[in-house]
Amino acid sequence: MLSEICKELNNWFEKERLFGKFTISDGVLQNVDILDGQYYRIVGSTFNDGVYVFDVHNTPLKDETFDGAVWLMAVPSDVLNLSNEIDAWAEKYGEAQNSPYQSESFGGYSYTKASGSSSSSNPNGATWQSVFGGKLNKWRKTICC
Repeated sequence: MLSEICKELNNWFEKERLFGKFTISDGVLQNVDILDGQYYRIVGSTFNDGVYVFDVHNTPLKDETFDGAVWLMAVPSDVLNLSNEIDAWAEKYGEAQNSPYQSESFGGYSYTKASGSSSSSNPNGATWQSVFGGKLNKWRKTICC
């Protein structure tokens, strides 16, 4: 979810961007100084584009060599906490959000999905962006030029 949040905010919280040829071997990005627990973004990879947290005990990457970029990130803890909240919200309401039906009825049961609601207590029709947008706005960057 953190990738989607950063994309929505147009803010990758990058501290440094490294460009060149990178190798991932045994699931670990080689020759890049990343701190344990630090987030980073891979760009230009065939198999591994995305945001990851470095964990010396967990190596989730697929082995490859690629020309691209690695962005070392410094994601604020408030953003990480909101990411967890959004994950929980999406898990609870995601199935209803992904339904192609606005309404249905069968066997004496019927429902109508509301549209455009932004209330977290009545999320039918809402998206995580509309429900959490106000909380995320302080980290939003505008696209320039």
